[in-house]
Amino acid sequence: MAEDQMSINSAFYGYPVPKKGPETAYVTKPGSNPIIRGITLSVAGWAAASFNFIASFLWTNAGFSQLRTVRELDEFEARYDPTVIPIAKEAGTDFNLKKLNDLVEERVEPTLSNRHHSIADYHFAYKAGKLTPTAVAKALLTLITGTPAHKVAFLTIKETRVLAAAEASTQRWKAGQALSVLDGVPVAIKDELDLDGYEKSLGSSQDFTRSGGGTSWCVRKWEEAGAIIMGKLNMHELGLDTTNNNPTKGTPLNPYNPHYYTGGSSGGSAYAVSVGLLPVTLGADGGGSIRIPSSFCGIYGLKPSHGRVSMAPTAGLAYSCGVNGPLASNMTDLEIAYRIIASPDPNDPTSSLFPPPIPSSVSHHPNRKILGIYNPWFDSADAPVLNLCHAALSHYRTSGYTVIPISLPHLPLGQLAHAITILAEISAGAISLGGLTPANKILLSVARQTPSGDFLRAQKLRQLLMRHLAHLFRTHPGLLIVTPTTPLAGWPIAHGAADLARGCSDANASLRNMEYVWLANFTGCPALSVPVGLAEPNTTTTGENPAPEESSGGDARVPIGLMAMAEWGGEDALFEWGRVAEEWAWRESDARGGGMKRPGSWVDVVDAVQTEGRRG
Repeated sequence: MAEDQMSINSAFYGYPVPKKGPETAYVTKPGSNPIIRGITLSVAGWAAASFNFIASFLWTNAGFSQLRTVRELDEFEARYDPTVIPIAKEAGTDFNLKKLNDLVEERVEPTLSNRHHSIADYHFAYKAGKLTPTAVAKALLTLITGTPAHKVAFLTIKETRVLAAAEASTQRWKAGQALSVLDGVPVAIKDELDLDGYEKSLGSSQDFTRSGGGTSWCVRKWEEAGAIIMGKLNMHELGLDTTNNNPTKGTPLNPYNPHYYTGGSSGGSAYAVSVGLLPVTLGADGGGSIRIPSSFCGIYGLKPSHGRVSMAPTAGLAYSCGVNGPLASNMTDLEIAYRIIASPDPNDPTSSLFPPPIPSSVSHHPNRKILGIYNPWFDSADAPVLNLCHAALSHYRTSGYTVIPISLPHLPLGQLAHAITILAEISAGAISLGGLTPANKILLSVARQTPSGDFLRAQKLRQLLMRHLAHLFRTHPGLLIVTPTTPLAGWPIAHGAADLARGCSDANASLRNMEYVWLANFTGCPALSVPVGLAEPNTTTTGENPAPEESSGGDARVPIGLMAMAEWGGEDALFEWGRVAEEWAWRESDARGGGMKRPGSWVDVVDAVQTEGRRG
């Protein structure tokens, strides 16, 4: 055992001491939180913010005190930070943007007729002189500002700044001095991040702009690579739910079916990629906020290892749960975007310790491709989700992966512990409840009732879970823990336009939506969501159509996502796993008569540029 721990210590900083957790049954109880909407929600938000006894009652009603009954937690120390850092095998290995050219040249294939435009499409079009970044930026600005459905996905656009960046890129391409494969490629960032010269509201009516200005490190790395940042994207207010219903800033609708939410809280980021406006965007994920909207919108979303991607000097909303990561329409774009933003930040005490994100052609654990399934947990998803996810698993079995059963302890209580933690962290940073939506007034008022003892017990459970995961990863090298991304086949806008105007508080559905994603946030592991197919929509929604003028192109089916979680630092294994799913879901879809396709509302930016050029 001592030798095993020495081996671990030579490969990682902060790796948990492996210890198998207790055997516990996976039993979930129906939530007792009421669904509140309309005027009732407004009154409830005011009451919870005004009277502590109401917020205290709601805290108890939500079951947050249950951790007090878990006696084995007394055997564990609290762990407040889930960061685990892999140690570089080759000291001094450097990373530069030119190495990403090889990634595109090696892996890009001709764009399929049913796929989105990629980073490679823009790169090769610029290289051949068929397009210019300036022409692309102008066409996009026209599309975004002239189309209400697109415009609501963006909170702020600085047209002069966008065009200046595009023209600078155009001149670099003319001079043969492109900075990287991302030079001239249009991207955008979630409003949770800082961009010098831009305001930040966190999707609220409040102003959270940094007094000293500055740009988040991960955003700056995209700028240094030559990307054109088109603006800041919509998000669920303060990132505090998973629908992206935002009565204050507007709600982007699902490109596949406008009666459904995009998911959140990075809903604007997912919309912009899914509908075809941008090949990649930047999001943030404290409880599935990248992966859930990626699943709902049929794209790829990566939650990196905790601490891997620096956002300095920006202060995170939820320090011990939240990370920043990319959303993309294909796996190669996702990998390129990640490797640029994951460049170690020398001024960040955590990010600076991670090895450079050098592209690798070998798997994280060569010849060890193991998918672990905790069956009771996996099978709690809705039937349409299970049908597609099991079909994807069958493909993995024929693609060199071995599927094994595993067990995970205390998952329902672990999700509760994650909720206690992230809500407490966000509530500590919220300046004022004034001006927030009623749903968030309730959430933050309830969060502020958490006693320190319950918060500490949540961190003890984090330690228990991390040590059990370490046991699984050491027992099964190369293990990826696989689940549906969310148990829901999308989230319909139940009361249509009325819910979008006033908001809706449905804590039970929110917890259900996060049933799988929370574990990676709470324990710091990287996780990836990939689309695996389309399911028939729920037809039981009521209320006025939120977007009667929108069309889903005759196919209203909604995307389903599959998720894998890797060992700390195991992003390369996730990329390898994701490419297998991508090949199956898109390239082999015609042969199977299923799989993925673009949403009916997809827009062809390249065609828009060419059309604009002919008019000019």
